Amino acid sequence: MKQTRLMKILAAVLAGAASLGIAVAQTTTTTTSSDPVTGTTTTQQTTTSSAGNIVTYTPDSDYFTFRTTSGAAPARYFYTKDTTVVDPEGRVVTWSAIRPDTPATVYYSTVGDRVVVRKVVLTQPAAVIKREETTTTTTTRP
Repeated sequence: MKQTRLMKILAAVLAGAASLGIAVAQTTTTTTSSDPVTGTTTTQQTTTSSAGNIVTYTPDSDYFTFRTTSGAAPARYFYTKDTTVVDPEGRVVTWSAIRPDTPATVYYSTVGDRVVVRKVVLTQPAAVIKREETTTTTTTRP
């Protein structure tokens, strides 16, 4: 009886670990082919994800630099108006949430010689700036 229960627990843990591994190393591939008889063309697009740190981001440019490991040289990752930035909970945030050395996971496609980012998932929540005002009133008694 205990052996069956233990096997069920181990099977559940292994299934969870396998699904987590698949989610982390997500890659989508579409192949390109042309049919000479019908003239049908299929476009190839590969979407890959990579985890690391955003090294630099300038709002008026069309790219940011991203480093996958601390020893690797930063590479340019280009973004478009369709690129979304989300926090760890999946809520869309503005580009202003990105700071230097922000840990993130980027989902990108290679288009020609450019790496075009489709989605940026910030690993840490965006910083919340709280503004507090303190008012002091002094009264004097006669």
